[in-house]
Amino acid sequence: MVETSRRALGVLLGAAFATPSLAQGFPTRGIRIVVPFPPGGSTDLLARRLAEKLTVSLGQTVLVENRPGAGGTTGADLVAKSAPDGHTLLMGVTGSNAIAASLFPNLPYDPVRSFAPLSRLVSAPLVLVVNPQHAARDVAGYIAAARGTPGALTYATPGNGTSMHLTGVMFGQAAGVSLQHVPYRGSAQAMTDLISGQVQSAFADILVALPMIRAGQLRALAVTSSARHPLLAEIPTMQEAGLAGFEAASWQGLFAPAGTPAPILERLHAEVARAMALPEVRDSFAAQGFVVESTTPAEFGPFIAAEVAKWGAVVRAGNVRLD
Repeated sequence: MVETSRRALGVLLGAAFATPSLAQGFPTRGIRIVVPFPPGGSTDLLARRLAEKLTVSLGQTVLVENRPGAGGTTGADLVAKSAPDGHTLLMGVTGSNAIAASLFPNLPYDPVRSFAPLSRLVSAPLVLVVNPQHAARDVAGYIAAARGTPGALTYATPGNGTSMHLTGVMFGQAAGVSLQHVPYRGSAQAMTDLISGQVQSAFADILVALPMIRAGQLRALAVTSSARHPLLAEIPTMQEAGLAGFEAASWQGLFAPAGTPAPILERLHAEVARAMALPEVRDSFAAQGFVVESTTPAEFGPFIAAEVAKWGAVVRAGNVRLD
């Protein structure tokens, strides 16, 4: 009995001392950050800037691997099924890690249970913009135009199921109006047709629309965040425009596979937080229109669950289908 107790105590002590060593010995090889979109977009640029800083602080090469497909779910699924050892991470976004749960009936992963959330890194609101020739000069005028010709007021998006699409659905629900969704294959053509007058409006990524707003090619009516955006300080929020509680933002955050040991998650989060706090990193993203956040895992997890619930309600109420 005594010998058995000693062996049990030895196992417990061994585990206690082994736990910190996981973080001390991590990483043992290169790390990959999977970006579920093609190179060149904002998610890819964020991942590459972070990888550059983590390579220095972790002492191992951190590379970005682009795995686009199925609205970001291909890359997310790859990470969800990867070894939970901290060497494969996901740069997830609103679509892949919140909206997809309701849009894809056979989604091969669970946005809440399949990942260990590390940190929400940046977010950016959308901005409701119209062609300058449109009569609406504010949100009230936009709603009046929509009510005057139900289902005729068009809004362009980069595609079905995007945060821009669902924000339009949510706006229609909040304002009690019917809008006509016009999906494109990406933001570039959507903005081109909006400027030329082929479509009338868009709930656009602020990073995409800002140069066109400043050039007078688009008129901004409101931002979808709860507070005004510093780069568009003169533009009201949807809440200020009369839509109580209306808030929508596109966000990007870092995830590890579920089951990754806590010491490794803690080490990764500490280094990520340190990198995002560097003035050259923070200022660079702020200048592009991002709100830099760097939340803790304890904050990020409940946020993901709330986002899944929020967008799920929008999808169901709007009967949104990818086809």
